[in-house]
Amino acid sequence: MMISIIHRATGVALAVGTLMVVWGLLSLAGGEQSFNQFRICTGSMPGLVLLFGWSWALFYHLCNGIRHLVQDVGVGYEIPQFVRSSWLSVAGSIVLTVLVWAYVLMQGGAA
Repeated sequence: MMISIIHRATGVALAVGTLMVVWGLLSLAGGEQSFNQFRICTGSMPGLVLLFGWSWALFYHLCNGIRHLVQDVGVGYEIPQFVRSSWLSVAGSIVLTVLVWAYVLMQGGAA
C-alpha cells in the first residue's frame, strides 16, 4: 500500500516539478539576466533540495513503473517477490539519484 501511495505522490511531484523545468526553459529563452536569476534560485539550498527531490521522484517513478510493467506480464505477484521488487524500486531510485548528483556535483553543475 505504501509503495502505491509513494508512486502516486511522486507522480504529483513530477507534475509540479515540471513547472520548475518550464521556468528554467523560459528563463533561458529570456536572456542572460533572466537565466542568472533562475540559477541563483536553483543554486540556493532550497532550490537544490527541490531539484534533488524532483530527481529522486523521477527515478522512483521510473523504477516502480518498470516493476509494474514486469507485473503486467504476470510475474512477481507472490508476496515475497512483490515485497522484494518494491524494495528494489526504492533502493534503485536512491542509487540512481546519488549517482546522477555525484556526477553533477563533480562536474561543477550545481555551482
